[in-house]
Amino acid sequence: MELVPKDIEMYLSEEAKQLIDNKEVVVLDVRTPEEYQEEHIPNAILLPLQELENKLNDLDKEETYIVVCRSGNRSTQASEILINNKFTNINNLTGGMNNWSYEIEN
Repeated sequence: MELVPKDIEMYLSEEAKQLIDNKEVVVLDVRTPEEYQEEHIPNAILLPLQELENKLNDLDKEETYIVVCRSGNRSTQASEILINNKFTNINNLTGGMNNWSYEIEN
């Protein structure tokens, strides 16, 4: 199992749902456009992992993000990229969309 850098907070879907409902986080979906179209968390911003480094200037470094992918691997990679580029409030959805049992859009 991959170790998660200590700067990244991990949230179970129940905890993430509460943060999202309270508008305390912006959901950043790092999956492919095809995966996003199939299903995504409402209001999630699509920014595929392979495009992330080229789009860092489009993101607010002070914003609090919860990063989401299918299973947690790509979101961990994306979170590391964000942390390494001076983003300070990065969170990760444990288990990704595979563990998300709440409302989705498609």
